[in-house]
Amino acid sequence: MYPYPIFTIFGREVMLYGVCIAVGIICCLFAFYIFSKKFGMPEKVQDYVFFILIGALVSGFFSAMVFQGFYNWLDGKPFKIFGAGLTVMGGLIGGAGCFLLLYFLIGKFVFKGKEQGLHKKHFNTLFRIAPACICIAHAFGRIGCLMSGCCHGAFLGRDFVFGGLYMKGTTDGWGYYVPIQLYESLFLFALATVLIILYLKRSNITMSVYLIGYGVWRFIVEFLRTDYRGFNPTLYPSQWLSILFVLGGIALMIIYRYKKMPFILPKENQKENKENA
Repeated sequence: MYPYPIFTIFGREVMLYGVCIAVGIICCLFAFYIFSKKFGMPEKVQDYVFFILIGALVSGFFSAMVFQGFYNWLDGKPFKIFGAGLTVMGGLIGGAGCFLLLYFLIGKFVFKGKEQGLHKKHFNTLFRIAPACICIAHAFGRIGCLMSGCCHGAFLGRDFVFGGLYMKGTTDGWGYYVPIQLYESLFLFALATVLIILYLKRSNITMSVYLIGYGVWRFIVEFLRTDYRGFNPTLYPSQWLSILFVLGGIALMIIYRYKKMPFILPKENQKENKENA
């Protein structure tokens, strides 16, 4: 809708796409701070999470480029990382993997003595609120996609068509397209709201709800997109990843049941967390 620079800084053009991503990250961090504090996460653990997130964000963006470069290579294009584009699901996988590795590895050196294992003790709180925070950041990111014109639906023509939005798409240039980006943003905000409600009600399976919910949505919505997304023998790459998301969410619930971990945390857990904060 507005694929133009809004200002320049140090000679570099700043687009609304980047601004939306930045706003999403800020809102994500703010939501994490508010809701993790409510369940008694100590400030030192919160600060530690913010520190680890720096590395995870860098890894996530790099992973998003690598995944897209791999998709392009499967489609017969030269493999390149920079300039290949971004795929959100690849970024989520790479960022989450990096975060978990750094969180537990570095935590051994940060939390010592009386604080030994403190990060592990509060990991479940982090694990429960993380899906909602991810959804918030992702929702703003999709608004950025809407501004830049990527990730769109079908081209509807040059003249106004009910249900279409005017943007510069990646397939047919300026015209009216089905605003898949807007639909996904609204879905993600709605999913974030549901996950926050579940979190406040002490649900222990918010990650499963996120993986299954977003996996199903993304699998379906990929059929409605018409922009280039990579190799497509039977399904688009993101649809294969969506299947993995759904299977991962189901697997988590099975593990919780097998380990006899409660789907709803008892109220005393919240009190214990606050006492140990």
